[in-house]
Amino acid sequence: MYESLALYINGEFREGDGRVTQTVTNPSTLDELAKLPHATQRDLDDALAAAQKAFESWRHSSPMLRSEILRKVAQLTRDNAETIARNMTLDQGKPLAESSGEVIACADHADWHAEECRRIYGRVIPARSPDVRQFVVREPIGVCVAFTPWNFPYNQAIRKICAAIGAGCTIIIKGPEDAPSAVMAIARLFHEAGLPAGVLNMVWGEPAEISDYLIRSPIVRKVSFTGSVPVGKQLAALAGAHMKPITMELGGHSPVLVFNDADVQQAATQLARFKVRNAGQVCVSPTRFYVHNDIYDEFLKTFVDTLSQIKVGDGLEADTQMGPLAHARRVPTMVEFVSNAKSLGGKVVLGGEPLARTGHFFSPTVVTDLPDHAMLMTDEPFGPIAPVTRFNDTTEVITRANALPFGLSSYVYTNSLKTAHLAARELQSGMVNINHFGSGLPETPFGGVKDSGIGSEGGSETFDGYLVTKFVTQT
Repeated sequence: MYESLALYINGEFREGDGRVTQTVTNPSTLDELAKLPHATQRDLDDALAAAQKAFESWRHSSPMLRSEILRKVAQLTRDNAETIARNMTLDQGKPLAESSGEVIACADHADWHAEECRRIYGRVIPARSPDVRQFVVREPIGVCVAFTPWNFPYNQAIRKICAAIGAGCTIIIKGPEDAPSAVMAIARLFHEAGLPAGVLNMVWGEPAEISDYLIRSPIVRKVSFTGSVPVGKQLAALAGAHMKPITMELGGHSPVLVFNDADVQQAATQLARFKVRNAGQVCVSPTRFYVHNDIYDEFLKTFVDTLSQIKVGDGLEADTQMGPLAHARRVPTMVEFVSNAKSLGGKVVLGGEPLARTGHFFSPTVVTDLPDHAMLMTDEPFGPIAPVTRFNDTTEVITRANALPFGLSSYVYTNSLKTAHLAARELQSGMVNINHFGSGLPETPFGGVKDSGIGSEGGSETFDGYLVTKFVTQT
């Protein structure tokens, strides 16, 4: 049975009851899964009032209580992982193995926040006078709103929820209407874990309308968003107009630098498999491949051979390695990327077309011989398309890698410590992965620079965006 969809406000689940609803479909089969109720203005007002009221007591709650609830959610996540993952595959499309991995990893995120919320420390500052005592405390910022995307619906939501709740804040979350089951499951698990009413509220609706109404509310004191750069800039401008702090994890266009001293077979195989993870719908997906001319032919052959063997299909089929694109609109976008590449002399050496079957499927695609001004080299494809280009000089390739306004993640393959150190120092990105993919763990910060965002989630930085610093001095 697919998840029963509802709003979650002040500890109560609100179903359709005459509200406007939205059809949720399976991107693999196009079958209807459920109807999702949209929040009315009264629902939003109720959520705001509930979050404000709950904050007055939750802000003073014991870190031990917060930790206990988060630990319960972690265990409940593991206990219900199979069902949650299946529903996520149904509405989002990714292979079941990827959905299961996402859910289990999120249990670790809840456990991490359960530990770290017990370690939100202040400090004592030595005074200039023996009659003065001065110290710093960290306090929860207040009512938070969060907007999360469809590509990793469980992961992106639980990070924000755990950080806010662990810090002593209350939160209203609007998850992805196209893939709502994961966020719905999170609300049910927190409810089952005994979270007080109003601490977590969940609403659905037209994204622009919901975000505008909530961010403008004087009750809201913090905004967190994961999504595209254009939408992120709009929300950041709105939040800034009301002096509200933000955490923004926005899009990227991750460069991959494969040097001539790299393990070519390992690099090509790893990158090919990572490229089609979630059908390329990953903000840190490798998207611009710069390969040294000395190893270019060997890399390209292995890369293409590996991608050509990827089994594309319904995420619930056991042997599927790549599912569909999540939305119908993404398929013509992929076609546009390929068309632009061809018009600029690019060669499609693998794929390049939608698959002739029901669902939003596009074949794993590799394009070569592209100029740096091609769409694939400047706009985030967010799909299973990889442009592979050549380079000869280290300084030149780092300059090319840094040329775009994005700076979320980057990848380097080399067996030279000197080259690895140089690339790590010079690449303008929030995360640099050298010879493997190591981002996104609960204990490591996740975030970008330049147009790719503001602030980090995870790691010891995880609560920074949900706390304010208060200085106290007394005699």
